[in-house]
Amino acid sequence: MAFDMHTHSDYSDGTTSPADVVEAAARAGLPGLAITDHDTTAGWDPAEHAASHHGIALIRGMELSTVSDEGVAVHVLSYLHDPTNVTLLAELAKSRNARFKRAKRMTELLARDFPITWELVKQQTTVEATIGRPHLADALVQVGAVPNRSAAFDSILRGGSKYYVPHYAPDPVQGVELIRAAGGVPVFAHPTASVRGRVVKERLFYDMLDAGLAGLEVYHRDNNERGKQWLLEFAAEHNLLVTGSSDYHGTGKPNTLGENVTSRATVEAIEAQATSGFKVLWNGR
Repeated sequence: MAFDMHTHSDYSDGTTSPADVVEAAARAGLPGLAITDHDTTAGWDPAEHAASHHGIALIRGMELSTVSDEGVAVHVLSYLHDPTNVTLLAELAKSRNARFKRAKRMTELLARDFPITWELVKQQTTVEATIGRPHLADALVQVGAVPNRSAAFDSILRGGSKYYVPHYAPDPVQGVELIRAAGGVPVFAHPTASVRGRVVKERLFYDMLDAGLAGLEVYHRDNNERGKQWLLEFAAEHNLLVTGSSDYHGTGKPNTLGENVTSRATVEAIEAQATSGFKVLWNGR
């Protein structure tokens, strides 16, 4: 009974609807999945309807964007939190507004060298989506500047390029605290993904642990093998949950549903830690 605990729909930077992600998971033979769009829970309702229709389990989640004091992007998966929590909602609104302004500024910078417009960038998104670099990448693909998203992130949109603009996000420790205060269960996403750029120092793991970190996403294609071993040892030493996920984005990334998975026992342990009143929708109900 293997569950994919990290997937994205077009409500953030995936390329297919929440219902289509659930349908794809059902076709892949998965007994369940988590919808974890960036900084939004807007896709929960359509995902719930699809999960009920297909008879598979749904873990309602979100991927919270945070930034360490050293400027390293840290993503924290939040499972089963209360989506109406006022404090968390306020922080999400602040982050989304910062992302919006950043995307507009990066579009202005890109327009100096590429036939990119804000209208073209918006065409890459849905109404509910949080606009980010993936949508800029899709616009670059559309004008023929790069062949795909990955190429855009490896070159034009990489951190440190002349087009890159930082944006506000909460501190990772604050992120863990916000999730716990909303009754959710926080899991550090792809913690040793050095292929994405800089990774955080060991000190931050302890700080997040003290704030209430519940688990580590160990089995993810972007974690290097040495990192996975360290993460397993850290998780065992500190009684943390270990998850595996695809980080599926539809055609936006080569990641395939179910390429890394999480056991039912771990999903049940996540559900047991949630204090929001939200439960796993087993068999979509």
